[in-house]
Amino acid sequence: MSSAAELKLSRVLGLAKKFNNFYLTGFQKGDIRPFLVEGQQCGLIKSDVLKQLVKYPEVFCIRDCEHTKQGLVELNPAFRDYNERTQQLEKVLRNLRSEGLFPALQGWRDEYFEVKSEHNALLKMERAATPLFGVRKYGVDINGYVIHPKHGLCIWLQQRSNTKETWPGKWDNMVGGGLSVGYGIKETAIKEAAEEASIPSHLVKNLVSAGCVSFFFESRQGLFPNTEYVFDLELPVDFVPHNADGEVQAFELLPAKECVERVFTPEFKTTSAPVVIDFLIRHGHITADDELDFTQIVELLHVPLQSLYTYKTRLEQMQKLQQQKLPNDANNCNCPNLPPVRPLENGHKKAA
Repeated sequence: MSSAAELKLSRVLGLAKKFNNFYLTGFQKGDIRPFLVEGQQCGLIKSDVLKQLVKYPEVFCIRDCEHTKQGLVELNPAFRDYNERTQQLEKVLRNLRSEGLFPALQGWRDEYFEVKSEHNALLKMERAATPLFGVRKYGVDINGYVIHPKHGLCIWLQQRSNTKETWPGKWDNMVGGGLSVGYGIKETAIKEAAEEASIPSHLVKNLVSAGCVSFFFESRQGLFPNTEYVFDLELPVDFVPHNADGEVQAFELLPAKECVERVFTPEFKTTSAPVVIDFLIRHGHITADDELDFTQIVELLHVPLQSLYTYKTRLEQMQKLQQQKLPNDANNCNCPNLPPVRPLENGHKKAA
């Protein structure tokens, strides 16, 4: 391999480290706390956000614990169900938005993502606020490509509208969108294909599921522990996408080599780069024979986010302490009048 080729390919690893900047270095800073809902960890909160949440002791319990040096943040367990948790959190978020303290909230969309623990939906949260709480986010991306008779593999990219709340004017995958409340994965892919690129039903039915990528990025907006469900869609050579929802200002079809170069530029959306790299690997344009750091790159496309949200729950700890007849740590919580804990028939414990 020539030195020029080595230099070029080494940029792939550099880019993979860039969109995993928090995963690689963020936990070492020591300024994050687990965020718990119903005793389950579903997020991470940094110190700048924590400074504001302490102003709402009726909503958030800020307490010390033996398992984390910084302690933890818990949504008040007195909130009994999905709707009450959502409403109480929404009040805080709207207050923070009105105060103009966080850039992320200036992109308020009135679009909601579900906050989940494994497969259980605990509440819904305004999309713009999710980076402040480090909750896992899910989306879909479609790689639209063409096998061109002259240029070979070519990939469609979109240029985001300059009025987009996030990454305005940046180049992006042909189609992409977040999983909003009430929509499934394939359903979201089909919806976004129609809205962003006007892909007709007789073509979109050829969508091929290609797994997912996951990464953990941090920006001035907050934390982005993202999982993107990926679809491939081969398109006719004469098909040209057209935007229908005003969120895209242009499309461009690029040969694979030119697409790689575009991804490395500051004009490309950083958090969409994993999808393009994954596509190029699967189609043989980035290989282990050419890339010395190939295995590390692949691993950074599939960060095990689930292993980062495994803090032992408060209820489990209390159960163990009660079994050992030791006092619990409720007095270390700043929530006023925490409800007592009572056993249920199935052995779990819940606020009375």
